[in-house]
Amino acid sequence: MIISRTPFRISFFGGGTDYPSWYRDHPGAVLSTSIDKYCYISCRLLPPFFDYKHRIIYSRREEVNKVSDIKHPSVRETINYLQEKRGLHIHHDADLPARTGLGSSSSFTVGLLNTLYALKGVMPTKRQLALDAIHVEQELIKENVGSQDQALAAFGGFNRVEFGGDHHIQVKNITINRDKIERLESHLMLFFTGLSRTASEIACEQIKNIPNRRGQLKLMYGMVDEAINILNGNNIKNFGKALHESWKIKKRLSHKISTSCIDDIYNTAINSGAIGGKLLGAGGGGFMLFFVEPEKQERLKVKLEKLLYVPFRFEDMGSQVIFYQPHS
Repeated sequence: MIISRTPFRISFFGGGTDYPSWYRDHPGAVLSTSIDKYCYISCRLLPPFFDYKHRIIYSRREEVNKVSDIKHPSVRETINYLQEKRGLHIHHDADLPARTGLGSSSSFTVGLLNTLYALKGVMPTKRQLALDAIHVEQELIKENVGSQDQALAAFGGFNRVEFGGDHHIQVKNITINRDKIERLESHLMLFFTGLSRTASEIACEQIKNIPNRRGQLKLMYGMVDEAINILNGNNIKNFGKALHESWKIKKRLSHKISTSCIDDIYNTAINSGAIGGKLLGAGGGGFMLFFVEPEKQERLKVKLEKLLYVPFRFEDMGSQVIFYQPHS
């Protein structure tokens, strides 16, 4: 039995510049962090006592004889990519729901790669995990996804991730003192809207719009270093103001990013004391992040009482194999 634990992520700035169709020709960067909410994947060799070769359990249950019959695209393509021929029992659990803007699909792919590599007795580097996951999702599954989620899931930590060229990804840890990190954490609130969506469909329109949104994307790229400078300064409230400006720019990338319901939630938060915020992920639903001074947070919880408030902390371990007994 092998069990991997892979974090979800929160992206603050630069989202949209991590699509290959952008960073092949322009510099891209994001400021993001992994958080202490995880995807767990267990895997073992399936004993030969059944009338099927593979059992995969996630939100549904699949029992098949051929890998090509597996409906879960990441499971099917990852097994093919690693050329695993043995029968497998794969089981997925997670702290938070899928399709909610926290990079869950990439966390799944990174965690599955880590688990299957371990089953082969291989210890991949974090960079290899990230690049392999990007290859599986973008080239094999043909999903409309960027490249930040895989990097954050694999490396973990609070990072500036740079993108440029076909395969250039550089992960730079944000080196500010722990007091400032904790102060930033204390100002962040995460709420679940109850709405899930398929990110690839929304991202598809964003990608099509890239030639007409160069100005907005350059602004979003520039805000990454602006936010880092804010964190190195003494006025943390400016981080919230920058989030607000970034959200206004992001909404202009596609009409599918926000909805009237999301706009109402956002406006309620701002009118209740939030300085800024954003919808996480590609858009359309999922989790919303707000920057709120600690003394005003209880009021916001009351105003958004119909939404689920989810406390979280930053984490810095990335994807790990937390249980390893390959012959059990």
